[in-house]
Amino acid sequence: MIKKIIILVACSLLSLASYAQQDVLLSQYMFNNLLVNPGYAGSKRYASASLLYRNQWVKFDGAPKTFVATIHGPTRTRKVGLGLEIAADKIGVTNRYDIYANYAYHMELNKKLKLGVGLRGGISYFNAKLSDLIVWDKPDALFSPATQSNILPNFGAGAYLYGNKFYIGLSAPELLSYDPSRPLSFDIQNNIIPKQVRHYFYTMGGAIEINPDFVLRPAMLVKYSQNTAIEFDFNLNFLIKKVLWIGGAYRTGDAAVGMLELQATKQLRIGYAYDFTTSLLKNYSNGSHELMIGYDFGYDILKVKTPRYF
Repeated sequence: MIKKIIILVACSLLSLASYAQQDVLLSQYMFNNLLVNPGYAGSKRYASASLLYRNQWVKFDGAPKTFVATIHGPTRTRKVGLGLEIAADKIGVTNRYDIYANYAYHMELNKKLKLGVGLRGGISYFNAKLSDLIVWDKPDALFSPATQSNILPNFGAGAYLYGNKFYIGLSAPELLSYDPSRPLSFDIQNNIIPKQVRHYFYTMGGAIEINPDFVLRPAMLVKYSQNTAIEFDFNLNFLIKKVLWIGGAYRTGDAAVGMLELQATKQLRIGYAYDFTTSLLKNYSNGSHELMIGYDFGYDILKVKTPRYF
C-alpha cells in the first residue's frame, strides 16, 4: 500500500511536469476542440453538446476520475459562437469543479477559410480533504486544517483557424497563474492548494478523403508550460463509410491510446478510448477508460451533407 502511494505521488509530479493533472487530461479532445480552445465555440453551423467521463489508472487508489459536459453553437449571424463547459475532476483527496463560459468571434477570411478568436472566463473550486490522508507526523501544520478549499477565478483565450478539412489552433485556457514561484502570478496566502499555472496548447489536424467511404484524419496536440518538458500527442483516426471512426494516439511519456467513435445517427455520436499506460504506472493499473456521448442539434443539422470531421 505504501509503495502504491509513493508511486502515485511520483507519477503525479511527473504528470505536472508534462501535462499538469490540474488541467483535465482527455484522450478524445480532437472530437471537441472546445475542451482546449475557446475559439472553437460556434465553429459549426449547428449546436453541439457532449458528455464525457474518464476513469484514469483503473484499480489504482486515488487515481483521477473526470466528468466534463460542454455545449456550444453559433448565434443567428453565425459570426458569434457561445459555449459553456462544466467539469469535475477528482484525484486523491483533492476535488476540482469548473464552470466556464466561452465566447468566439468568427471572421471569414475567404470562401474556404475562417478564423475564430475566443475568450473564456469562469471559476474553479478546489477542495482537499486532508483528513483522509495517512499522516505519520500528525501535529504537522502542513495538514491543518483538515479540509482546505479555494475558489479561483480565471480566464483564457484562443485562436482557431479552420476550413472544411483542416484546422490550426493556439490557446491558453487559463492565463492567470496562482503559483508564486513563477513570474506574473498571484500568491494565495495560508493555503497550499492549488499551484495553478499557465499552459499553452497548439493543435492542428486535417481530413484526407481517400474515397467516399474512407477518410484519414491525422491530428496533433502540443502542450507547454514554463519550466516543464513539452509534451506531444499524435493521433490518427480512420472514418469508414461515414459511420465508424477507428484510431489511435501516442502521448509522449504517458500512454498509447486506442479509440472508437460510432456515428449512430446524423445527430448522435458515441465514443470510447482506452489508454495503455506506458509510464511506471503500467505495473500497478489496468490503463484508463474514457466514454463520450455527443449530440448535434439545430436548424441546419439535417442540411449538412458531409460527416463531422472536427
